[in-house]
Amino acid sequence: TVKQHGVQSADLTSGSGNEDEPVEDTTAQAVKPPEGRMKRIFGFEKEDFSSWHRIVCLLNRPTDPAALGIFRCMFGMLMAIDITQERGLSHLDYKYLDGAPICRFPLFSSLEPLPMDWMYLVYVVMFLGSVGIMLGLFYRLSCLMFIATYWYVFFLDKTAWNNHSYLYGLIGFQLTLMDANRYWSLDGLMKPKKRNADVPLWNYTLLRVQIFIVYFIAGIKKLDADWVEGYSMSYLAHHWLFEPFQMILSVDQVSLLVVHGGGLALDLTAGYLLFFDATRPFGIVFVSYFHCMNSQLFSIGMFAYTMLATSPLFCYPDWPRRFFARFPAPLWVLLPITAPGPQPSSSCVYPEVQKGGKKPRFRHKLATVFAFIYVVEQFFLPYSHFITQGYNNWTNGLYGYSWDMMVHSRSHQHVKITYKDGTTGEVGYLNPGVFTHSRRWKDHGDMLKQYAVCLSANLPRYNITEPEIYFDIWVSINERFQQRIFDPRVDIVKADWSPFRPNPWLMPLLVDLSPWRTKFQEIESSLDNQTEIVFIADFPGLHLENFVSEDLGNTSVQVLQGQVTVEITEENKNYTLETGQQMKLPHGAYHKVYTVSEGPSCYMYVYVNTTEAALQQNFTRLLGIQERVRNGTETEPLPPELLPLIATDDQGSEVNATDPVVQLFLRRQRRMKEVKKRREANVMERLNRFTVKKYYLLRRGFLMTSIALRNLAFGLPPVDQLTREVAFANMKEPLQEANQDGPLKEEAGHGEL
Repeated sequence: TVKQHGVQSADLTSGSGNEDEPVEDTTAQAVKPPEGRMKRIFGFEKEDFSSWHRIVCLLNRPTDPAALGIFRCMFGMLMAIDITQERGLSHLDYKYLDGAPICRFPLFSSLEPLPMDWMYLVYVVMFLGSVGIMLGLFYRLSCLMFIATYWYVFFLDKTAWNNHSYLYGLIGFQLTLMDANRYWSLDGLMKPKKRNADVPLWNYTLLRVQIFIVYFIAGIKKLDADWVEGYSMSYLAHHWLFEPFQMILSVDQVSLLVVHGGGLALDLTAGYLLFFDATRPFGIVFVSYFHCMNSQLFSIGMFAYTMLATSPLFCYPDWPRRFFARFPAPLWVLLPITAPGPQPSSSCVYPEVQKGGKKPRFRHKLATVFAFIYVVEQFFLPYSHFITQGYNNWTNGLYGYSWDMMVHSRSHQHVKITYKDGTTGEVGYLNPGVFTHSRRWKDHGDMLKQYAVCLSANLPRYNITEPEIYFDIWVSINERFQQRIFDPRVDIVKADWSPFRPNPWLMPLLVDLSPWRTKFQEIESSLDNQTEIVFIADFPGLHLENFVSEDLGNTSVQVLQGQVTVEITEENKNYTLETGQQMKLPHGAYHKVYTVSEGPSCYMYVYVNTTEAALQQNFTRLLGIQERVRNGTETEPLPPELLPLIATDDQGSEVNATDPVVQLFLRRQRRMKEVKKRREANVMERLNRFTVKKYYLLRRGFLMTSIALRNLAFGLPPVDQLTREVAFANMKEPLQEANQDGPLKEEAGHGEL
């Protein structure tokens, strides 16, 4: 990862004190010694590590700044776009509500957001910093503006933490210390000393190592048994992107071999493929295909495009010169310079054999020490979970820097929040998610603690004094049994939690029951399309209280392992079930399932949604009537309530329908037609839809930011004026106004888990 590419131009210059003038070459006539095989492959010789002095000279070796400058420009541009989208500038007023009783989840409980108008100013500073990075204008200041505000926003909300957001902050920090404004930058136009000047090799080394770590550690984390056996992301195999593979493989084979096997192989090998000259073309093709797929599979903002922008960093540093030299000469004024080669820079250490050569200075030694410390720290952090033990839940560590991307998928079957008045003893229940926009607190003990403390602070407003808060959260991770993640008997408000000690109220993951997942697949494959099933595992001494809806007919519970007692609340009767036994449950009533065996119990609910089944039958009947009318084979006249089925205006017929089933059927047909139309749209239609959507997104962000800055500068206007301004900013695109039913399920993306 310290490979030096294309430094021949640097070999013909020296590091004299005056960097504004070229230095006469006195060694041009010298015969260069032949390069060894190791240097041809790795870019350095083993002798370069024979002493501290040689290491300092290696990492500060002059390198062409071209590739670094192009990456700086692309990264700044992508971050400017990201700020308006994933960072949330377009909906900042929904995220930071002044005066509202909102529960937040910062890294430190004392860290609070600024008033909303000031938060807009923070985002403006961040945006200007990213634009400055892109242009290479006031470079150091721009980097500081970006990373200071970025990390502040990052630490404000742990619910938004993920690996790629962490990566953006790391790259921004690295660029702050680098000389990335030496090529294609406005700073270079204003300061000739910086224009087209060499950069030290460690600038490339750190970025290459960072990207190598992202790939390789992600591959190491995918050696987890759940990933290797195909349980982590099995739902992806049903995505339309994998339909070509389904021509020769079954869905299960696509999941195991393509999704999981291919993802594992690519992550483990991508860094190596990009590093070596012989394999780099294949590596760039593979990672480009991979990231283009990810941009369609997941809602991950600019991550896929940022990773695409990092791939050229592994090429020879002078590739932009050779690439842009192919363009017509009249365009060279607008393009990065291609000649002459880079000029000397005081940031580099030049060979002492050249005239004016100099020994490494303190800054060069300090840069070398920093590079080593940073690399070691980045390899250490993903495995530092023995330090941050309080964050270890079913997945280890303070989420967001472990590079365990997509290794875990979760589904939540049941979430119950119980409060108890500490004075009167009154017990009540809260709607899960009250006082917060996030749902991520359900999986992390540190956030659950923060949420409980916040709830206890807000409930006294509703005459609940000294509240105790209990959580009963059922989670399935990687297709295991649904089980509790936290002890429902513990008052989380008073519960002990420390970042440096294991969480005492975390329930263990029942990994011994993992082999049951194969049995789950067999059971599910034996059921018809209308029968649904839920697999439950519980601990001795605990019970599950459940309610069977009126819509669920033929609901039964069957014991797979252990022993349970089922209490029918209304009947006040208990029934004990052993392994293999089952019983039907009354609908419209509560029941409790107690685990009475010495070890965990496993059981399953089997039920049919009779209301949905009847609805599907009605849909099938209406579709048959509609087709017969349209092809002229319907002989009976339609009753008035079915006449909207043959109307030409789908939306108007839906409004005019008096029968609720017919209305629902027509709405379903309209939505299916919209999905089909979108999927079959040509390139221009897709581009137009994308452009319109982004326009209104950016428009709202710009207008709301302007309103906030105006408020800071001149004070709040009258309420009527402010209401009109916000309404104008909230104007939606025509397509969105025509489709107020919400996003189509088929187009829903999957966020990073």
